Amino acid sequence: MSLQLQALAFPLLRTKTINPNANHSAFLSPSSVGLECHGVCLGDNRKKMKKKKQAVKCRQSDYVDRPRFSDYSTSAETSGASPFRVFVGHTIYKGKAALTVQPRSPEFVCLDSGAFKLSKEGFVLLEFAPAAGVRQYDWSRKQVFSLSVAEIGNLVSLGPKDSCEFFHDPNKGRSDEGKVRKVLKIEPLADGSGHFFNLSVQNKLLNVDESIYIPVTRAELAVLVSAFNFILPYLMGWHAFASSTKLEDANHTNNASPSYGGGDYEWNR
Repeated sequence: MSLQLQALAFPLLRTKTINPNANHSAFLSPSSVGLECHGVCLGDNRKKMKKKKQAVKCRQSDYVDRPRFSDYSTSAETSGASPFRVFVGHTIYKGKAALTVQPRSPEFVCLDSGAFKLSKEGFVLLEFAPAAGVRQYDWSRKQVFSLSVAEIGNLVSLGPKDSCEFFHDPNKGRSDEGKVRKVLKIEPLADGSGHFFNLSVQNKLLNVDESIYIPVTRAELAVLVSAFNFILPYLMGWHAFASSTKLEDANHTNNASPSYGGGDYEWNR
């Protein structure tokens, strides 16, 4: 066989490589790193090369970055898909009780025009669990209290010597109204080092009469206030409005235009 025929009989092999400087937002499967066959096969070699698939199983490169939260959120926004849910919370542990704080998302309804309107504001859920031992808490006996946007405003504006009280009846307006009473009192500590969070629950339906209190230091309260100030616009749904507003054209987004939202604006009068 001549040298030319030998060169044609053996195809050229080219490997796929990974650029370590590239920004990979997802894992590369082992099948994506392999060998591709290029060249001309003579006679029966052509049929044999078509049947045989050459592949290389390799370990994932250390240069490939792991998926990040921003990659998922950006992908969901661009594709129009609903982003996956994320649950967060902050817990304060003390000798007689533990307090967990968790935000809850607002709710929206879809209008006939295709737009969305806020139907229910979000809230912050407080969970009080009594102690069952040293560094142990009985979460099966927990009592919950939901802080509305207005109640959060009262809490974040508390001074060192200020106090506030909230009353809830979950069955208000129903046949069981008055059978469940929840009172949350937030009062300053005598030494000025923080505040007492005291939740009293009277449930005649379940024959429960319990009071759980926990001291919250000034530093711990400062953390809660900072978190509440951050999450408030999201509980009100304003983040969704900001995301839907695109300032691509100053004339198109001129809210002072009479044709925008009915034109009933104070500065247009």
